Amino acid sequence: MADVGHLYPLMYEEIVRRALQEDLGLAGDVTSDNVVPEDAFVRARLVARRPGRVAGLPVALSAFKLLCPQLAIVVDHPDGSDVGIGGTIAAIEGPARPILTGERTALNLLSGLCGIATATRTASEVVQGTRTRIVCTRKTTPGLRVLEKYAVRVGGGVNHRFGLDDGVLIKDNHIVAAGGIEAAIGRARKRLGHMVKIEIEVDTFEQLKEVVRVGADAVLLDNMTPAELKQAVDLVGGGMVTEASGGITLANLGEVAAAGVDIVSLGWLTHSAPILDIGLDLDPLSARAPRPAAALA
Repeated sequence: MADVGHLYPLMYEEIVRRALQEDLGLAGDVTSDNVVPEDAFVRARLVARRPGRVAGLPVALSAFKLLCPQLAIVVDHPDGSDVGIGGTIAAIEGPARPILTGERTALNLLSGLCGIATATRTASEVVQGTRTRIVCTRKTTPGLRVLEKYAVRVGGGVNHRFGLDDGVLIKDNHIVAAGGIEAAIGRARKRLGHMVKIEIEVDTFEQLKEVVRVGADAVLLDNMTPAELKQAVDLVGGGMVTEASGGITLANLGEVAAAGVDIVSLGWLTHSAPILDIGLDLDPLSARAPRPAAALA
């Protein structure tokens, strides 16, 4: 199982609250509240309809817990584990109404995050045995960046910038507005503290040669072929971190990694990874109080 670190509730509870409020609207769950008896109890299972990497389970389960803190939950596949078709990710036991009310919010979050983690795992497997690391971008769903970047880490990738404030990435339009590569890098160096790294994007070898001369912490090699990337890596000579980006798919990812770049950044990990199909299957229980909630492993 992947070592995924810890996702603190303070990082996601407000996101889940807003999602539930969006779904509940002004009148609440008029279907569950008017169709399902108040004393109906169920056992619900989060079930994978296809295989994948689990990510965001604590986030999804919090949707149920925010609606009913007394629910009993048993986790079978925690974040970082791989689940097969038909595998139970977690089981939830308690009153039927809050489970049904939280179902769509929980599944939306879990399916999306598992999809990102699964796509990242696949990409990471392609570059296994090379020096290349798979990295995400800022092409995330507004409001969900902290969760989607977490899912990338769960899938075996690493994170690029979280925002505009935690690193300098000088792109083509910045170069134009600043008056050139040397001017852009020079101005950044004068104004930034020693802990802030500077990366600059290039798409020609003429630009790359200037960056090598001026110096930077990292260079983003934009839309280059594997052969061009190999030439660029040789030109840099280990003096900077090399990042490949643009036009990279699973089909050519192996060739890109073989060129020797340190990092491959993939926007599609977060902006278009297919969801992992997950369903909620219910079984009725005798009406009774739920058992004490199990720890969310």
